[in-house]
Amino acid sequence: MKIRFLLALVVLAISFALPAFAQQKETKETVDPKLGEAEAAFEKKNTEAYNNNNAAAVAALYTDDAVEVTKRGPLYGRQAIDKYYEGLFQNVHISNYLAKADPVRGIRKGMADNEMWANGEWSATIQVKGANPIEQKGYWSSIKVLEGDTWKIKMGTFNATPPPAVTPSPTASPGNQ
Repeated sequence: MKIRFLLALVVLAISFALPAFAQQKETKETVDPKLGEAEAAFEKKNTEAYNNNNAAAVAALYTDDAVEVTKRGPLYGRQAIDKYYEGLFQNVHISNYLAKADPVRGIRKGMADNEMWANGEWSATIQVKGANPIEQKGYWSSIKVLEGDTWKIKMGTFNATPPPAVTPSPTASPGNQ
């Protein structure tokens, strides 16, 4: 009886320890330097395209059959992505755009040698025609494929982080007077 209890206790201890070891291994992973350099070069082109409000340059970063998921729904294909950004840049001016991959876990080799998965943060100053500029930021993710010697987005997503909630000012209460 004692042996069974001891064996069950050992099995239980191992089952709790394995996920902890797996998590330690995950957090110690390092980015392949070649992928890190490729992602940095890609983000430089991406930053220039957005800061120049150049729809064609943004669309050129995508494959012909790419999918971009926006808050209004998915865009299918480079032509639709180009049309989306062309319309956007007619009404919105973007400046100070910066996107960067998560330096610890934001760049991964994909399933194939010509595939990279990346995610990170973005920030920009956005000015809609007739309105004051606002600072905005959010997160992005992408699956990129190598076409020749150029990385292009096959699937991309992004979001915008909502501004912090306004905290109501404290009101004077009879006890505070």
